[in-house]
Amino acid sequence: MGAELPDYYFRVRENGAAVFRVDTENRQRRIEMDQIAIVNIRNGEIKPHGDRTLSPEDLERIQAWMADRAEVLAHRDIDDIHRAVDYLNLTTQWAQSRATEDQLENVTDTLLLAMHDLRSVLVRKKADRLLSGVDRG
Repeated sequence: MGAELPDYYFRVRENGAAVFRVDTENRQRRIEMDQIAIVNIRNGEIKPHGDRTLSPEDLERIQAWMADRAEVLAHRDIDDIHRAVDYLNLTTQWAQSRATEDQLENVTDTLLLAMHDLRSVLVRKKADRLLSGVDRG
């Protein structure tokens, strides 16, 4: 482990994190993690754990983590979409060059429905942006 641990540890959960204050300044020099809050990224809620009162520093650090986490998640979302485009291209190549008749029969209807649904949403959203003058290309 590094020489100095952070003051706070965030155990990521599905919608946020459990927040712990990290303490190494005790007689045994053991790492102690004391849960101080639960945070929800989706609604911005910060709930103190038990009967705790969060200090202004606690709140500041938690809010900074929430902002950083939202940025990471947004980056992952768009990265996943770019990866989906790659998968669509790889699927096209597979269907054209390697897929057997049985394999195509197995996936064609599902793929066509998913692509139709996606196309419908994208066309509608593109039209909405064009009508509002917000389209960026």
